[in-house]
Amino acid sequence: MTADDTFGRLDDDDYPAYTMGRAAEMLGTTQGFLRAIGEARLITPLRSEGGHRRYSRYQLRIAARARELVDHGTSIEAACRIVILEDQLEEAQRINDEYRRAAESANPSTVA
Repeated sequence: MTADDTFGRLDDDDYPAYTMGRAAEMLGTTQGFLRAIGEARLITPLRSEGGHRRYSRYQLRIAARARELVDHGTSIEAACRIVILEDQLEEAQRINDEYRRAAESANPSTVA
């Protein structure tokens, strides 16, 4: 891997750039919280060659949403389930929008 490859990945939301300690610090939470949401299968951090957990920016956004729910009194398990369902809903809405646009472009005289 060249230096250009490494710098290019810094803009990649899925690149596991953050250690567990740094991720916890950025989220204002504990490493135990990150372990708990991993055990609940909300996020699955990648592992470095040495076996250390590494998190991407995308995973940190998901963890931040779970933390927000937990901070408002939701259990970790429930918060993880809520975030998963929110993500599924967002994906379903995105797919529906694509189908709607395809249908409208195939039959422009139909108004939804």
